[in-house]
Amino acid sequence: MSGMRPKSTSRGHVFFVLFKISFITVLIGLIAAAALLVYLYGTSLPMADTDRNSHILDSEGEVIATFSAGGKSATPVPLNAISRHVIDATLAVEDRKFYSHPGFDFKGVARAVLVNLENWKMTQGASTLTQQLARNLYLSHERTWTRKAKEAFYTAQLEMKYSKDEILEMYLNEIYYGHGAYGIESAAQMYFGKSADKLNLAESALLAGIPKGPTYYSPYNHMKNAKNRQKIVLDSMVETGSITAAEAAKAYEQILPLKPESERRTVEAAPYFRDYIRSLAIEKLGIDEAMLEHGGLSIYTTLDMRMQQAAEQAVSKGLKGSSGLETALISMDPRTGYIKAMVGGKNYVENQYNHVLATTRQPGSAFKPIMYLTALDSGEMTSLSMFESRPTLFRYDDDRKTYQPRNFGDKYLGEIDMRRAIAASDNIYAVSTILKIGTEQVISMAHKLGITSSLDPVPSLALGASPVSPFEMAAAYSVIGGGGVQVQPTAILRITDAAGRIIYEAPKPTGKQIVQPAATYVLTRLMEGVFEEGGTGDRVADLMKRPVAGKSGTTDTDAWMVGFTPELTTAVWVGYDKGKSITVTDGRRAAPIFAEFTEKALENVPPKIFPIPEGVVSAYIDPNSGKLATADCPSQRLEVFIKGTEPKEACTGHGDSPKTEMLQEDGSKANTQDEKKSWWADFKRWWME
Repeated sequence: MSGMRPKSTSRGHVFFVLFKISFITVLIGLIAAAALLVYLYGTSLPMADTDRNSHILDSEGEVIATFSAGGKSATPVPLNAISRHVIDATLAVEDRKFYSHPGFDFKGVARAVLVNLENWKMTQGASTLTQQLARNLYLSHERTWTRKAKEAFYTAQLEMKYSKDEILEMYLNEIYYGHGAYGIESAAQMYFGKSADKLNLAESALLAGIPKGPTYYSPYNHMKNAKNRQKIVLDSMVETGSITAAEAAKAYEQILPLKPESERRTVEAAPYFRDYIRSLAIEKLGIDEAMLEHGGLSIYTTLDMRMQQAAEQAVSKGLKGSSGLETALISMDPRTGYIKAMVGGKNYVENQYNHVLATTRQPGSAFKPIMYLTALDSGEMTSLSMFESRPTLFRYDDDRKTYQPRNFGDKYLGEIDMRRAIAASDNIYAVSTILKIGTEQVISMAHKLGITSSLDPVPSLALGASPVSPFEMAAAYSVIGGGGVQVQPTAILRITDAAGRIIYEAPKPTGKQIVQPAATYVLTRLMEGVFEEGGTGDRVADLMKRPVAGKSGTTDTDAWMVGFTPELTTAVWVGYDKGKSITVTDGRRAAPIFAEFTEKALENVPPKIFPIPEGVVSAYIDPNSGKLATADCPSQRLEVFIKGTEPKEACTGHGDSPKTEMLQEDGSKANTQDEKKSWWADFKRWWME
């Protein structure tokens, strides 16, 4: 039949059509793939969460901390600053083909897809390191097909735009190792107290196993699980040939030098200060929290990192061997109000409460200088004012109430002046003073100095019975150390947005004279006696190599040392969170912390004496009579006074030769019969020349 075509011809035509369709399909696929690759290469990756974080910078402009929604503690390091053991362990257990695959393990993906299709849900994955990095940087961890598609796109882009070493470096700096530590450097410091490049094989294998389950494989939570996972990592390293079986066995048997949980610390600098900055930015400056965490802001602060490190070291040394004891240290420049260092507690990882801001602590005798400043400034008392130190029942409120304080150790000194009372922290003298000048006047002075807490107008106020915060005490003492000039405490200097535009700038420090400078200088000279022989701070006098004024304070639950130099005012508090009574040993920890910090913080600053303001005169006095000393007086002391309050009458109890050397505010002698001078006067005159 001539109309019929041969079967071979029909088959050839079909094959040709199929080939043509296949060729066109493949060609279209290749074109689409090429177009997709071009699109991916030309499209920018989204901004990573870490790139959107706002940064805190110190006074030198160096980044010291970041803000993130998860409170990440991270310290990025280059790949060459990471132990080779960490790299080999991570690759062996997470992605053995990392350096050979294009970002995807296609066999693993196929296997996972079959399992997921069988269950018709996302139950299994086969993520490479690049895929994990893409997910951590740009996506959530939800198990959806949409998220997996985005992950694939971002993975391809990462592989196109970065080298394998760069991807591995980003991964090791981003991955979560538990307990708030993101990145290998943070993990190395937190678990072992060393940098990532110092990790040995055993430590590296342990850390490499944690990311699979940061809680389940944490050596702090489940040591058995952590060791089991470590063995899996070591066995994987043997399989990849990076170590021998003998090395694996030796590493597994090694005792791990884990830091005690009580010593675990965040590696991010100044964490309490970071939280303080957060609260200031949100509550005081009105910055939205989302903007703070993801707006790419740069917050320039007053923090001096060298001083901050000195503070943290002093606290660590001062609280060594204590259990449950907490602390606070706040230091600021009295000339500018700039906060230079802040330590809000013993260990931020364990307790994030900032004790610097706690308004529940009784300052004890550390409050007395505020009262004595009130007395001196009013002119009602001088450094020579006398009260008898003896057991006394005080009556107040029109004799309707009584108050009977006691001196520490029931030691009473008899008739004493203000200098002796401050040095010895005499409670009887203090209560006598507040009843003489009035509680309301003291409260008014305290509020002018920067105390914002409520103060009870009762005699025990003289002994620091009303709670205040370490921050308030530092602010108040800064006015004393600053010559009666109040400068508002400042932590944030300026804030810029992601484009570098200034959105906030602190006003220039301007001081307000709230107390006459002569009064603060006289008090300062008296407070220097605290660190001299017989003073409550004399046991740390050997640590102090510069003029310093201060006052200690101790209650049943609190220990303080607050003081200042011309450049720095510092408040240190030590105590327990739950009102537990402190021991005698606990009560002696605040002063050494203060001394250690002050000397270290100012080690590059030459010692300076406190400048003598106008309105101050000095005179040699007889300590027994309180009158001007004569050449015949067996003991003589150079004392300073607010001009016009100095004694006018010479002592006549030891002879008739008056020694009435009076030094005006410029240091010149008003009248002198005797050239004998005190060492302090000689030193000051020499220093001021």
